[in-house]
Amino acid sequence: QEQVVESGGGLVQPGDSLRLSCVASGFTLDEVAIGWYRQAPGNEREAVSCFGNMDRATYYAESVKGRFTVSSDNTKNTLILQMNNLGLDSTAEYMCAAGRGAVCSGRGELLGADIWGQGTQVTVYS
Repeated sequence: QEQVVESGGGLVQPGDSLRLSCVASGFTLDEVAIGWYRQAPGNEREAVSCFGNMDRATYYAESVKGRFTVSSDNTKNTLILQMNNLGLDSTAEYMCAAGRGAVCSGRGELLGADIWGQGTQVTVYS
């Protein structure tokens, strides 16, 4: 069964950092394009970042550039989202998504994802 499971969310204060993990099973990271989305209460789902398996490039939404970094641990089949200098507007449910035929846009969107995780909650409070 192909699935992704997120972890690492929590309660933090502005300026803090968090590290989210997305563990993939049923496929390897080399077989898919994979990325992160987030959704805050009352808002639409927003792309955060995307890693393309074909071009091995990472794309970020403008709102997170310079603060968020994506990396992968292929030995653990895990995608990592390092989030630094979190602000109140970072509060959201963060979800991992992947797809064998998916591609990344230059704005960090993962187009054609068909594998979605349940999400992990990040709450930034002052």
